Amino acid sequence: MQSTVQEILRTRVSLRQYAERPIKNEDKDAIIEAAMRAPTAGNMMMYSMIIVSDLALKQRLSETCDHQPFIAKAPLVIVFLADLQRWFDYYQDSGVKDYCKDQGRDFNGPDEADLLLACCDALIAAQNTVISAEALGIGSCYIGDIMENYETHQQLFNLPPYVFPISLLCYGYYPEGERPKPRERFDSQFIVSENTYHGLTEKDREVMFSERAKGFKPQNTLGAKNMGQMIYARKTGADFSLEMARSVQVAMKHWRGKSLADNEA
Repeated sequence: MQSTVQEILRTRVSLRQYAERPIKNEDKDAIIEAAMRAPTAGNMMMYSMIIVSDLALKQRLSETCDHQPFIAKAPLVIVFLADLQRWFDYYQDSGVKDYCKDQGRDFNGPDEADLLLACCDALIAAQNTVISAEALGIGSCYIGDIMENYETHQQLFNLPPYVFPISLLCYGYYPEGERPKPRERFDSQFIVSENTYHGLTEKDREVMFSERAKGFKPQNTLGAKNMGQMIYARKTGADFSLEMARSVQVAMKHWRGKSLADNEA
C-alpha cells in the first residue's frame, strides 16, 4: 500500500498480470466514486462507464482489442465512453429546438468539438480511477484498442449515436512478489516548455531518443534499420493502428451525419 499521491504517480505501471482474486466490492465502489468526482467541463459529466462482468463479453473484447488475452482474465474491466446522448436527449425533452427558433438561434447538434470535450471528460474520469485503484493496491492497464472495430463494439454494447468508446481499463490486485518497475520516460526538457511551443532540432531528437535507441536490435521480420523505423512498424503504421484510424473515421462520419440530420429535422 502506498502512502502519498506523488509516490503512486512515480511507481505506477501498466499492469497486465493480476492476482487471481476478485476486486472487493468496497474497492470497486471506491474506484467508481473516484470517477464520479473527477473534474468535468461545466459539471456536465459527458461520459459513461460500462462495467464488463460477463465472461464471454470479456473474452470477445480480448479478441477485438488487438488480441490481448489478459483482458479476459482481468478481475475488473471498465469501458469509458464519451457520451453526449444524455444531454441531447435532455435538450429534446426540454424543447431546446423550439427555444432556439424563438430566440433566432441555430440549434446545433453534437459536433467534433463536443466530442473532443466529452473525450476529455471520460479520460479524466478514467485517470481518477487509476490513481484511486493504485492507492488500494490495485494495478491497471489502459486499452486504447477499444477504438478499433467500431461497428462491432457499437453493437456489443448497444451504443446510441452520440456515444463513443474512448478507452478501456483493466484492473486487478498486484500479484505476490516484486512489483514491476516503472519504465523510463523522456526527459522533461523535451516535453515541457514555457509560454510558447518549443520545437526540437534534429540534435535534440537524437538526444531525446538516445537511451531508447540503445535497446534497438535489428529485426528481420520488420526489416527495420533503426529505432524510429521499428516503432513506426510496431505502432504508428501497424495493422491495429490502421484499423483504429478506419474505425474512428467511420465513427466520425456516423457522428457528423447524425448531427446534421438532427439539425435539419
